[in-house]
Parts: sequence; structure tokens; C-alpha cells
Amino acid sequence: MQNRGVATSDHLDDSDVYDAHPSVASGTAVLLLAGSSGRVERERADLLAAGGVRVRAIRWFGGVGQRPAPHEVPIELFLAHLDELRAESDRLAIFGTSFGAEAALVTASRTRLDATIAVAPSSVVWAGYADGRWSSHWTFTGLPLPAVAFDPSWSASTQPPEYVGLYTASLERDPVLTAAATIRVEDIAGELLLVAGGDDRVWPSTRFAADIVRRRADHGLPTSVVTHPAAGHRLLLPGESAPVGGVRMARGGSAAADAELGAIAADEIARLLDTCSP
Repeated sequence: MQNRGVATSDHLDDSDVYDAHPSVASGTAVLLLAGSSGRVERERADLLAAGGVRVRAIRWFGGVGQRPAPHEVPIELFLAHLDELRAESDRLAIFGTSFGAEAALVTASRTRLDATIAVAPSSVVWAGYADGRWSSHWTFTGLPLPAVAFDPSWSASTQPPEYVGLYTASLERDPVLTAAATIRVEDIAGELLLVAGGDDRVWPSTRFAADIVRRRADHGLPTSVVTHPAAGHRLLLPGESAPVGGVRMARGGSAAADAELGAIAADEIARLLDTCSP
């Protein structure tokens, strides 16, 4: 497959929204979400747009008029952007990483999309902290979604901290709450792609991916999964620069392994988005 041409990019109302337009469009539009870094994924947006995809990358917390942290962020924020993209595309997708993958899966379970891509996914909704209190990462129709609370007895034993143990322990504290917070992936229409690194030190993304696959299989739904045993929490697609910054933590993997995972995932991403491989 050949590159469809150089993409053009622009900001909409402010620096919290970044639009990338292909020079030759495939008809697919995608909403692109970062994780806890809070960044706008401009480089990834341009990379996908160069292959023919109309991309909107957004900041979904910490921006103008937004929640200050991943805490009670309204799912309607993502639905509104998707509705705008739907009006100018033949196929519609959402692509999220980490907390952004959690958002993508929750959002996709509440609207019809052609494709959902979740990198370092979670199978449940997690709690977030802001305004001096804990609550859910997400709200819908103004109400917080059920969320898994963190184990208060856990403490980090490494520097920088690895949080995979915290997430694993927290899942097992209250099985009833974990069940209530489980994302209804069986309600996701269209194709679903999960990408996970086996050396993820942030949270157990391969376990989450397996849980999602199992739940969807129980409902007769297929799920595509791409993994690499040595990759960590981050994905590096062909042509991308290694990310820097974000919350200080151990993420696992290495630049080489994360790039190997990206190279494997690129073909599946291209297939779902009807583009050439990034």
C-alpha cells in the first residue's frame, strides 16, 4: 500500500483540539486519545492522516473548561467529537492509549462505531482523584460510572514506582465492585483491536486484554489482539518518536521492544482504519 499523500493539520478552537486532514481521504475518521500524560497526540495524528485518515486528537482533561484530572470526565465529551467526525466520514473509529483506551472502550460501548483501537487497555473503569475526593474516571448523563477503588494498603517498592501491583491488588479487593465496574465490551459494535505489552509495569494490560476477549467471546463476538512479551505500556508506531514526559513511573519494555510491538500492530491498525501502515 502506498502513502496517500502529505497530510495537512490545523488547530480548531484552541490547543486542546488538533485536526489532521489527509490529502487523499480514505473516508475513515478517528478520534485519538492519549493517556495520563494529558498530551494531544499530534505526531500520531499526522502519521495516520498521511495514510488517508481524517484524525482529531484532543486533550480530554486539564484543558480549557475541562476537568483538572482524569476524574469525572463526561463521556459526552468524546461522543460530541465523534458526532462531528461522523458527519464528514464514511467510517468512524476511536483510538486510545492507557486511560485513553479505557475512555475509548467505555465510549464505544455507548455509540455505534466501525472500529475501536485500545492500546494498553483496561477491562474496568478506575477511580480518579480531584477536588479533594476520589470518584470515577468517567460520568455519563451526569452520574459517575462504577469504578474500582485502589487498595489503600499498597505502597510502591521501586523507584520510579511500578503500579502494576497496585492495579492487580485493587482488582481483587471487592469482586462485587469490580464486576460492577467492568466495561460492557459486549456492547461494542464494529471491530475491536487490543494492543498490549507483556512487560507493562503500569497495569496488567495483557490480563485486561484477556478479560476483554473472554467477555466478548461469551457473547459470540471476535476480538483482535496484538501483544509482544518484552514491550511495555507504551506503543511506538513506525515513524514515531519515542515519547517523553508524562507522569513519573516505570512503564516497562524498551524503545526497541515498544517499536517491535508497534511494527506488528501497524498492519492491524491500518486494516481497521483502511489506511496504509503507519
